Amino acid sequence: MTNTVPGNLHVANDVLADLAGYAALQCYGVVGMCAPSAADGIAKILPNSRLRRGVVVSSTDSGVHVDLYVVIEYGTNINTVSRNLIEQVTFALSEYAKVPIDGIDVHVQGVKVRR
Repeated sequence: MTNTVPGNLHVANDVLADLAGYAALQCYGVVGMCAPSAADGIAKILPNSRLRRGVVVSSTDSGVHVDLYVVIEYGTNINTVSRNLIEQVTFALSEYAKVPIDGIDVHVQGVKVRR
């Protein structure tokens, strides 16, 4: 598309959460997403249909801020997986949704052996 259309485009935070969640699950070392608040201290992996619940997107003046709540695979380097996760989610949001990124925080809620 080479034509420019005047106006503004607003993308819902739920759409951005879906994009971020899908990008996160494609990252090596991520076993799954989990709910942001573990009531009893146990991180439960959510099914793929509810990956949005493991992502919190908030709008700020300088862009969108994303909090990712993930469970990673046992034996992987947490720092490396987190950096790759940030890069992949940043790429997905800036490339597909064209939104400015204010920041991405990764919260590792647990470690699990992949079967």
